Formats: sequence, structure tokens, C-alpha cells
Amino acid sequence: MTKTSIRSTRIFAMPSFIRGMARAFDMGSTQNIYNESKDEKSADCAALYDDWRQVGEDLEKAMGDYKHAGQV
Repeated sequence: MTKTSIRSTRIFAMPSFIRGMARAFDMGSTQNIYNESKDEKSADCAALYDDWRQVGEDLEKAMGDYKHAGQV
């Protein structure tokens, strides 16, 4: 079973093809859209949580690769 990667997308809104095309012609940067949090502390906590989840995923993958390489 392949595990999907966790990537943090809390800060930026997920783009679409149409929005990407619109941004190519957006000279005034009016298309910049960010996800917002209720306050700064909750945004920091969520970002820190996502960062450490990613670190854990990277460590898990590295340990699995090491184990499958016959090193253990």
C-alpha cells in the first residue's frame, strides 16, 4: 500500500487552471488569494503541526527505505 504524501496547503488557496490563466494577465496582483485563520496564534499552531507531520512522514519513509535496503 502506497501512502500519500502530506503537503501543507493551509497558507495558499488551491489554484485551478482558470485562475492560473487569469493570473498570467493580472498586472495588479488582484488574484492573490490566501487562506485565513481566525488569529495569528491558530495559524502558527496549524502550520507548526503540518511541519512536524511532514518531518514524521519523511523520517518514516527514510527508515523504511533503510530497512528495505537490507541494512537492518
